[in-house]
Amino acid sequence: MEICKRVEQVDFEKMNGLIPTIVQDYKTKEVLMLAYMSKESLNKTLEDNTTWFYSRSRDELWNKGATSGHFQYVKEIKIDCDNDTILILAEQVGAACHTGNRTCFYRDL
Repeated sequence: MEICKRVEQVDFEKMNGLIPTIVQDYKTKEVLMLAYMSKESLNKTLEDNTTWFYSRSRDELWNKGATSGHFQYVKEIKIDCDNDTILILAEQVGAACHTGNRTCFYRDL
């Protein structure tokens, strides 16, 4: 299936143009992070095979690892049954979290 047809099935309307995206280690299945994608960031992710997200605080696209070198290389992309959440299985280089931790989910509640 070509890229534009795959992106068209995603329901960006529910959250005003954004979609929650979970990133998981493709080997261990460890949850690394949650971020948001726009249609543009999803297209960029599909084009270059690294993760691109939309920063709600900075109001701009960002390529995970562009500054830190901690890239996420996409191995597989899945969409949930409602077409409104994406799961990316990726090879994580270095830390996924901006704190330096491998995962953003390192704290107990």
